[in-house]
Amino acid sequence: MRLVVVGNGMAGSRVVSEVRARDKDVKITAFGAEAWQPYNRVLLSNVVAGTSSPDQVRLLDPRWYADHGVTARLGVPVIAIDRDCQTVVAADGTREPYDVLVLATGSEPVVPPIPGVERATAFRTLDDCERIREAATSARSAVVVGGGLLGIEAARGLAGRGVPVTLLHLAGHLMERQLDEEAGLILRETLGALGVAIRTGVTVSAIRERHVELAGGELIDADLVVLACGVRPVVGLARDAGLEVERGVVVDDEMRTDDPSIFAIGECAQHAGRVYGLVAPGWEQASVVADLVTGADKGARYRGSRLVTRLKARSVELAAMGETQLTEDEAEIVRFSHRHTGTYRKLVIREGRLVGAILLGETSAVGTLTQLFDRGGPLPGDRTGLLFPDLAGVGGAAVADSPTRMPDSARVCQCNNVTKGQIRACWESGARNVEAVAAATKATTGCGSCRDAVEGIVGWLCEQEGVSA
Repeated sequence: MRLVVVGNGMAGSRVVSEVRARDKDVKITAFGAEAWQPYNRVLLSNVVAGTSSPDQVRLLDPRWYADHGVTARLGVPVIAIDRDCQTVVAADGTREPYDVLVLATGSEPVVPPIPGVERATAFRTLDDCERIREAATSARSAVVVGGGLLGIEAARGLAGRGVPVTLLHLAGHLMERQLDEEAGLILRETLGALGVAIRTGVTVSAIRERHVELAGGELIDADLVVLACGVRPVVGLARDAGLEVERGVVVDDEMRTDDPSIFAIGECAQHAGRVYGLVAPGWEQASVVADLVTGADKGARYRGSRLVTRLKARSVELAAMGETQLTEDEAEIVRFSHRHTGTYRKLVIREGRLVGAILLGETSAVGTLTQLFDRGGPLPGDRTGLLFPDLAGVGGAAVADSPTRMPDSARVCQCNNVTKGQIRACWESGARNVEAVAAATKATTGCGSCRDAVEGIVGWLCEQEGVSA
């Protein structure tokens, strides 16, 4: 069978590795528009900040393709799909036939149509990071446009390099899709203490030579302007091929398009009316496609994802999940706020089950709450214990950050769906450190927020057996 994967980012490279893990004989060709080998886009803010190099965020070893018999066409975008001949046409004029085609074309940054926007740099790829880092070495001031996840991470990264940075956001508070107004205010104050000046409720009207102009004429100094105004699915290839496209490429529970030989996964795919912009759903979708393509599990289906958003900015701990915007009239709300310490914790409970949560500041409760959110099971009566597991019992709920009390069924790595039991089994098979566990299970290779938990489990297991980690 000939498998062609268009897109070699986090979703595309994942389906390639998942297929190869299940079947050694499938002929695989992967096209990537970027010349880089696949890398962890989630960790790009670390590259901007200078705490990670491009090599440290790559997903596959440089020799992986050759070692696993995969043809990788890096830096070669696909420009057309010939469905009648089941062939893709690359930008260099080559044609590659397929029996199965997987579209993993991802998203592209939204660039506002304002005067001077060509002076700004989008924050989306490793090449963007390189441009931002180079400009930051001489910049006396920087502006980041957009107060979502990427914008905050970019601003924090620049501030960490010592560049005075102002974050501009159209909405009334930061991360308005994930946070309520109070959480947005506390996050703003936390970032302000880290050197990020923030302006919300403002509109950028133009980008000048050394300034950003706001509606109304106010000028803000900026030698460097970074755009983080959101992303949109890359669907032109699918649309030109006549596939059904709405906001994303429309797929069913098998991740198939309306052409049964073509699948779509990741940020370009629209499943049940929803386009996911996080890592974990794309990787779950890749696993389903790999099962179906190889026949490893012909009953595999994707049923949607329950999302947990983690902010990856140094010195800022934030997790948000589910329906965070419901009011007291719509749900039971349990809330603790302490602005002086930058702490905000909120539970949203409906019919005795956790349907949303915000954790800002010290997040020791995130493991427990993520498990309860994932399972959708009934909550213990002690709501306070859920917010403060270190200070009170939690009525039988597993405390995820305590390896001794965490059940083997507890999911430690959300991105890769790795449980404590899998980590234990991996350790018992000889993996005695985090790197070995990561190689075997892929835990820690997504957003990286589970690394402390994995280290804790490995350390605990080694201590129990009296061996060195």
